[in-house]
Amino acid sequence: VQLQASGGGLVQAGGSLRLSCAASGRTFSTNVMGWFRQAPEKEREFVAAISLSVGSTSYAGSVKGRFTVSRDDTENTVYLQMNSLKPEDTAVYYCAARGRMMTVLRHDLSGYTYWGQGTQVTVSS
Repeated sequence: VQLQASGGGLVQAGGSLRLSCAASGRTFSTNVMGWFRQAPEKEREFVAAISLSVGSTSYAGSVKGRFTVSRDDTENTVYLQMNSLKPEDTAVYYCAARGRMMTVLRHDLSGYTYWGQGTQVTVSS
């Protein structure tokens, strides 16, 4: 599975961005996709995850109510709609996918097998 993230950019605090993660290759082999982020000098952290089969979602507490993860099955694409952005949301955002037959919406990095390149999100105050 190959993952391509896009949609990052520079936005003012309070603004919105929508990130996209397009999956290609053996996409039938994954059922759970997630978003993670890594700020400078910080560890990569979980943001959100979605089940591609049933649409259930899970969020980190810091983004709940502001971010929404969704999927477009026809396009093999997962989105992360980010609203009410804050300067502390500034980070490189990565999309990831779990391996075949995995259905739990894991929050830890080790639960994900496939990773895309990151896309930079910068929120100015």
